[in-house]
Amino acid sequence: MSTVDKLLRVKGNTAWTIAPESTVYEALEVMFEKEIGSLLVVDDDGKLIGIFTERDYARKLILQGRFSKDTAVKDLMTHDVLYVGPKNTVVDCMRIMTNKRVRHIPVLKEGQILGIVTIGDVVKQIMSEQESTIHQLENYISGGY
Repeated sequence: MSTVDKLLRVKGNTAWTIAPESTVYEALEVMFEKEIGSLLVVDDDGKLIGIFTERDYARKLILQGRFSKDTAVKDLMTHDVLYVGPKNTVVDCMRIMTNKRVRHIPVLKEGQILGIVTIGDVVKQIMSEQESTIHQLENYISGGY
């Protein structure tokens, strides 16, 4: 069973961040440019204080009668951020994402951001592990072990 640490070593540990005072428009520009669905919101000390996702934008901005160019990320971000550690498994991530209906989970170790895991990363890793298991079983059955 793969750990989050192993997953980050394969996919990379880039986690894009933004300041809470940045505008939603600025956040959307970064997300578009980097082709990502979320930004970690960090304070001046680099401490994680929230996460801003496409879902936050889609569900909160218009419903609150706001505009992206004059609304701060801190006004729409999710404050209670779920996270995992590097020793958690990919299955742990899938369980959290499924139960809590989230698509992005930061990876923290002692408060430091190590990266971010997305639902796509998790599905890809689980599929890869299943394919490997099937291949090993086929080899065993055919006597090619």
